Amino acid sequence: MLRLPVVAGRFYPSEAAELSALVHKYTKTDVNHPSMAVRACLVPHAGYVYSGHVTGAVLAGLALPKKILVLGVRHYPRGEAAAILSSGAWRTPLGDAPIDEPLAEALKKACPLLREDSIAHSGEHSLEVQLPFLQVLVPGFSFVPVALGTVRFEILVNVGEAIARVLENTKESVLLLTTSDLNHYEDDATTRIKDHKAIDQLLALDPGGLYDTCRDEKISMCGLGPAVAMLTALKALGVKKAELVKYATSADVSGDRSAVVGYAGMIFS
Repeated sequence: MLRLPVVAGRFYPSEAAELSALVHKYTKTDVNHPSMAVRACLVPHAGYVYSGHVTGAVLAGLALPKKILVLGVRHYPRGEAAAILSSGAWRTPLGDAPIDEPLAEALKKACPLLREDSIAHSGEHSLEVQLPFLQVLVPGFSFVPVALGTVRFEILVNVGEAIARVLENTKESVLLLTTSDLNHYEDDATTRIKDHKAIDQLLALDPGGLYDTCRDEKISMCGLGPAVAMLTALKALGVKKAELVKYATSADVSGDRSAVVGYAGMIFS
């Protein structure tokens, strides 16, 4: 299956040269800054004009492997609650990004809850917007797309534990790239307070704490499911270190502080 771009021209430029230049702009870093190997990262998935600088700040500092597991959201109601694609490629203006079939098959075997489903992925932007960054920064990579449309804690833990088992038994290095925006459409001051409560739980590597905090504090973190699954996997893998690389809200670009979305870029090693 060839999955064609859905949000090119809206979330990011549809012309290849312009898109490549924009990714290079967002990932420009000190040439003397050493690249870091990490197990996972958390990046946003809004339009590049709003959140591309946060994604770029994270990915620019990483030693990116050739295999990437992209764990995103299913924003729309159609499709499986835990959806994977295990063959084919996804097209962007920069070319085709192939799915890593062996890694996808290993994940499906480890986690029967993951169902093969093109419908859940057909209009989903959270995974698509990551691909141009990876195409520029790590040419020749392959990836596995997973979209989670559930916030049932027990399902998220099941997915996260399965991911950990696969990553632990995979000989090659795999980056778990998880994507979420943070609080949505409240004023900037309120959003920053709420977001940092969620970020504190991410820094503590506490999946249950993040889940409960977002529910109790009414933090509209759209990628709560993927983030809980990621933290569960990292806990099982023995990861101990988390770092906030960059935080911003849409108001930092738009100037409108009445209704904003928050964005965090984080790494886990």
